[in-house]
Amino acid sequence: MQHDISRSKKTSLEKKMQSLGVYDDDIEEKFIRSSGKGGQKVNKSSTCVYLRHIPSGVEVKCQKERSQVLNRFLARRILVNKIEEIVLGELSEQKKKAEKIKRQKRKRSKRAKEKILRDKAQRSQKKSQRSYKPGIDELNSE
Repeated sequence: MQHDISRSKKTSLEKKMQSLGVYDDDIEEKFIRSSGKGGQKVNKSSTCVYLRHIPSGVEVKCQKERSQVLNRFLARRILVNKIEEIVLGELSEQKKKAEKIKRQKRKRSKRAKEKILRDKAQRSQKKSQRSYKPGIDELNSE
């Protein structure tokens, strides 16, 4: 079973690392035996990857996949995202996404709810007036 990471993903990660000034020489890498499901295979192979960025002190541990190669890539990506969040702070993509979700889930004020309900009522009234309802005279003529 081969666990190759696409070239485009590798290059995008390398570019991101360069833009943030993260170099492989600054990263301390250890391989640990994974824990959890997997039985004997887990007890024999060291697929869990531990990374530590020495200048910033950011630490990452990754054991999402059964492959060490994939875990190395994923750990690097997580590490870079964490460093980006520290460096860019407010501007980082993940923070933007989190803020957007927060805004969407935030409860509306009572005044805003009332306005929305008023608008809905007006719209439904408008629509109900559009529909054709035969009058009493038309029903009698049949």
